[in-house]
Amino acid sequence: MSPHPENDELPLRLRALADLMPGAMREGAGMHEYDGRIADLSPTGVEAALANLGGARLDDPHDEAHLAAFEAGARYALGEALLYRANPLYHLGELDVSGYDRDYAPEAERGRARDAHLTQWTQGVDNAIAALDRIPAPVARSLIGAVRGLAEGLAEDVPADVREIALAAHARLVAHVERAAVEGPEDAALGAEGLARLMGVGEAMEVDPAELADRARAERDRLRARLAEAVGRIAPGRDVMTVVRELTARGPNGERVLDSARRWTELSLGFTAERGLVPYDDGECRVDLSPPAHRWATAMMSWSGPWERDTPSFYYITPPDPSWGEEETREWLEMFSDTTLPAVSVHEVAPGHFSHGRALRRAPGAVRRALHSMTFAEGWAHYAEEMVLEEGFGAYAAERSGVEGWTADHYEAGVWVEALIRVTRLSVALGMHTGTMTVEEAASLFSEDTPLQGPAALSEARRATFDPTYGRYTWGKLEILRLREEARETWGPEFSPGRFHKALLDLGSPPLGLIGTALERG
Repeated sequence: MSPHPENDELPLRLRALADLMPGAMREGAGMHEYDGRIADLSPTGVEAALANLGGARLDDPHDEAHLAAFEAGARYALGEALLYRANPLYHLGELDVSGYDRDYAPEAERGRARDAHLTQWTQGVDNAIAALDRIPAPVARSLIGAVRGLAEGLAEDVPADVREIALAAHARLVAHVERAAVEGPEDAALGAEGLARLMGVGEAMEVDPAELADRARAERDRLRARLAEAVGRIAPGRDVMTVVRELTARGPNGERVLDSARRWTELSLGFTAERGLVPYDDGECRVDLSPPAHRWATAMMSWSGPWERDTPSFYYITPPDPSWGEEETREWLEMFSDTTLPAVSVHEVAPGHFSHGRALRRAPGAVRRALHSMTFAEGWAHYAEEMVLEEGFGAYAAERSGVEGWTADHYEAGVWVEALIRVTRLSVALGMHTGTMTVEEAASLFSEDTPLQGPAALSEARRATFDPTYGRYTWGKLEILRLREEARETWGPEFSPGRFHKALLDLGSPPLGLIGTALERG
């Protein structure tokens, strides 16, 4: 049952958007009326869905602009750029059944929905193959693991006939993407104008890639300087990146990563509540292994959505693949070191994504609860890492972590290391999609500016081919920081982090160009 029955009847314009992306509505908003349903992402299906968008204006000007930005973003990404014909991720999001594992409803009910979803894989794969006629080879090579992983971990209780039909459909999709990895065009770049419009239209902003690249370089320089200061206190006189690579090599082994993440989760939740940094500090967050279909990401949050009853949210961790060699395993575990995992946990849990999810459940109006800008969401969580540093989380955690030799400087170093990875993503996405950087050059940039080496650096570089807006972390953070300074000036002595954060999160997860409403109404 919806926790917001007054919003069960969505505005017709919002319903048209929701019907276009049932996977996002089910997983992000918790609209389980979309359980067992897959969007028709065939060319004719997309054309029909886009024709249904639009209608009467909403009464609230902010919500009208929020909804209009999402409509414009869909029209551009699907109707003009035709990304659903070049990027398998659009289809994987609709086929994915891992969300039914989360305990949002009785097990039998979730099982029936999952099986109904799996029976639609045949049609969903037919639609995907009909659409995916222009996959660049680099995109196919980067995503083939995720495509194969879609069918991993299917529960044992899936009926045999349903499993057989679903796996036969899945095999056809795998074969299609494997062919594209060999036969597809090598150029995956969107071009400067294409990237600018993809980034900006749905965020209600004008984007100048050259200006944003300059901001990224300035941020990289700031982060390098701050990292040097923190490392200088940990190991005076030594080469910064050498020390960083030593620090990121220290941490839990594969078997203890979950336990370590649980401890940092507890600390981040306790600190956030004690300091009153977010409007809501309720709910339950569990730490668990990532579902197989999501193991292309190192860590992620699956929250209790606004339309769900209040169920646990999950902070998912991806361990090293058992098939990997010793070196590849070691490099992957560096992302969960005692230096970096604390910042990752703040990002994913509190006051990052989990805290954001708690606020989304109370955001006023259906538009704000349903339509989530990922640039704002990731920008908020990335902003949270540095914000809690300013508020004293390092010292708080040092007293309670139980990690021998761990100090506030280690948290600070981890924040700057994570931020350097995110700002390098922004530089790489801008470089690769404006045609000034190759995948190999991007991997070298990750190796130079971050502790990532070898397969980890190459994996980050390849991600830009299929996730061209993955610079959203830094971009979103920079815009939130800019607005915070404006709030300090506007509100003067009445400014506080708690007030600013509540005003911001009352907007839900708004398009980045609309966050100024927080100052007007906060």
